[in-house]
Amino acid sequence: MTEKNNQTKGVKILLGDPKTAVRRLSLPMIVAIFLLSLYNAADAFWVSGLGPDALAAIGLVFPFFFIAIGLAMGMGTGAGAALSRTIGEGKQKRADQVARQSLVLSVLVAIAFTIPLFLFSGYIFPLIGAGSAAPYAETYGQIVFAGAIFIFLYNYGTAILRGEGDARRAMYAMVVSSILNIILDPIFIYGLDWGIAGAAYATVFSLFVSCLLLAWWMAGKKDTYVSFTRGPSAWDPTITRDILRVGLPASAEFIAGAVMILGINLLIVLVASTDDIAVAAIGWRVVNIAMTPLFAIGMAVVSVAGANFGLRRHHAIDTTCSYGAKIGIGISVLLSVVTFILAPQIAGLFTLSEQSAHLAPEIITFLRIMCFFYPAVPFGIVATSVFQGVGKGSSALVITIIRTLILTLIFAWLFAIKLEMGVYGIWWGMVAGNLIGDISGYIWVKWYLRLLMKEPI
Repeated sequence: MTEKNNQTKGVKILLGDPKTAVRRLSLPMIVAIFLLSLYNAADAFWVSGLGPDALAAIGLVFPFFFIAIGLAMGMGTGAGAALSRTIGEGKQKRADQVARQSLVLSVLVAIAFTIPLFLFSGYIFPLIGAGSAAPYAETYGQIVFAGAIFIFLYNYGTAILRGEGDARRAMYAMVVSSILNIILDPIFIYGLDWGIAGAAYATVFSLFVSCLLLAWWMAGKKDTYVSFTRGPSAWDPTITRDILRVGLPASAEFIAGAVMILGINLLIVLVASTDDIAVAAIGWRVVNIAMTPLFAIGMAVVSVAGANFGLRRHHAIDTTCSYGAKIGIGISVLLSVVTFILAPQIAGLFTLSEQSAHLAPEIITFLRIMCFFYPAVPFGIVATSVFQGVGKGSSALVITIIRTLILTLIFAWLFAIKLEMGVYGIWWGMVAGNLIGDISGYIWVKWYLRLLMKEPI
């Protein structure tokens, strides 16, 4: 029995034609994630003027920062997927409970993440081979770790908006954070002479401002589909399980990605130098910018698949999967060609200072190798997104672990060490692992959907 509810414009889009929903939800998020990736690149751009050690420090902190983002986005993904499924079922009061309980869970995870990393950052970076970059990494890392609560609240808020089909305001929050960070970076780093600490403060402050905006929409203006004051206030363990069965595996997916980056950094130290860690740090930021449309499509697929699963429209989930992969492939092929052609110009943006100019040739090589796996990325993103949307977070996690921790690291080690290809072997190993892992994941999700469509409704 469904509850009577007042559908917002976003919810109507979410419950309508799946192709239209994917497009309508993806487009605002493409803009938002592009600017989000751009501000990550802006950190590297401005910090590059402080020298290779400062640039390497960002690369060394990035896996831990990625873990924070991963935990935050994972909990957000769990909340958003649970919310979409509940909206599909027409249970508005339960949707309100999902929003409230996921907020509490996000705060608890943020506290658990922040305390140990903040306290022990002085020991972590020397242990992982930071060398002369260790003091920079500790300074940058402690500030980012202290402000991690805003990473969690920010991702929670945008995930709830996406979960109810309001991609437009989720985009606004992300745009505000990104533009503010891009503006504050040069002011804090050079204008106030805070150095690498300025880059960290710019990141934390910009997230804080976006959190205030999200809080106003949800708790002040109160015009979202979900309400924080309506309905039963008692804690519902079934909702917690519903959130965590996707949220925990989704968080683990990002952690697996961070562990992969740590593993890659250790391989780089074995066969090359910290300069190549700086090359990878810059290169990954460029790759993330290029992948922006694909990440946006994945976020849309989670919400649309979740809503249709709640409605028991299994063929619509299959349509969502196929359509998401189709438009993703077209975009990724174009991006691959553009990245290959413009690699020298892109590298030049990050090597303007005398201290970092010598990194340009290696950055160009990195980018031209990495663009070979772009066309396979949509398969992996869509596969994990569909599994998350229908509540099978563990299946999405398996795809990620096989791709990142098994295939990518094995191929990188094999090419770099056994075949003695050095750092270039690491880059090609990353390409091979991602290609095989992404395509295998898509084959699996299509097989699952074929079985799902045979079930009686």
